[in-house]
Amino acid sequence: MDSASFFPNIIAAISVILLLSNTACEAQLSTTFYGNSCPNALATIRTSIRQAVSRERRMAASIIRLHFHDCFVQGCDASILLDETPSIQTEKTASPNNNSARGYGVIEAAKREVEKICPGVVSCADILAVAARDASAAVGGPSWNVKLGRRDSTTLIFFVINSFLKNADLPRPDSDLRRLISSFDNKGLSATDMVALSGSHTIGQSQCFLFQERIYSNGTNIDPGFASTRRHQCPSNSGNTNLAPLDLVTPNSFDNNYFKNLMQRKGHLPSDQVLFSGGPTDSIVFEYSRNPKTFLSDFANAMIKMGDIEPLTG
Repeated sequence: MDSASFFPNIIAAISVILLLSNTACEAQLSTTFYGNSCPNALATIRTSIRQAVSRERRMAASIIRLHFHDCFVQGCDASILLDETPSIQTEKTASPNNNSARGYGVIEAAKREVEKICPGVVSCADILAVAARDASAAVGGPSWNVKLGRRDSTTLIFFVINSFLKNADLPRPDSDLRRLISSFDNKGLSATDMVALSGSHTIGQSQCFLFQERIYSNGTNIDPGFASTRRHQCPSNSGNTNLAPLDLVTPNSFDNNYFKNLMQRKGHLPSDQVLFSGGPTDSIVFEYSRNPKTFLSDFANAMIKMGDIEPLTG
């Protein structure tokens, strides 16, 4: 088949696939989806995730990020878990995830435990959503009722569409505020949801190359002492993959110090500091910095909304 006829046929195939998948998505997710088919699924996942986070506190941030990256590309369908093949590049090796996203083994371990009690019942997409909730709770963050009933991505939908779109929707660490707001709005998430979800950077670490330009810029929107400290950890001519905690004060606890850091111009990534830089999200950052309960509540609600992004159901 020549290229002139190949691409119209592919577009037609994609249209049919999307129509069928959207029809399936009309079914509703439910917090009691596995109540009869696998009543011990959630307890089993929780035990597995708590053990993983107990072994390594940083894993909590990695699992939450894994769920975020899954949902923002093609919806919450576990497509980020799919392995590479000789002919197909998957989300795992896309630039935002390659040598960066972690936690795959933790999700696989949780899946193995669930399979022991309910073979073939609980989807990987649901396990990842529940794991993000349990990871948050394990480090002092909020918990919430996870809506369930997602199906995992099928190879045809994933391989055809993802090869074109896998990088397009994920916010970049150097994004300006306008682009961030637009990216989240495209997923049905408000500016408040965006700031709340960004608060997950109160835990976890970042590789130096993602913020080196910021700490060496001598700009006015960064605290000089903070920049100096970070330069020691991230030399300009080396150390691109060195790690630095996103929250200087309590890097292993889910709290509101992230927002206090932003108000002191100690935001790590450029996309962090733009949330408090004279723009429309300043008031949200200020509110979260003084009212941790509001932040935790809004974060939980935003995670529920994010879990509703284009799920495959039915």
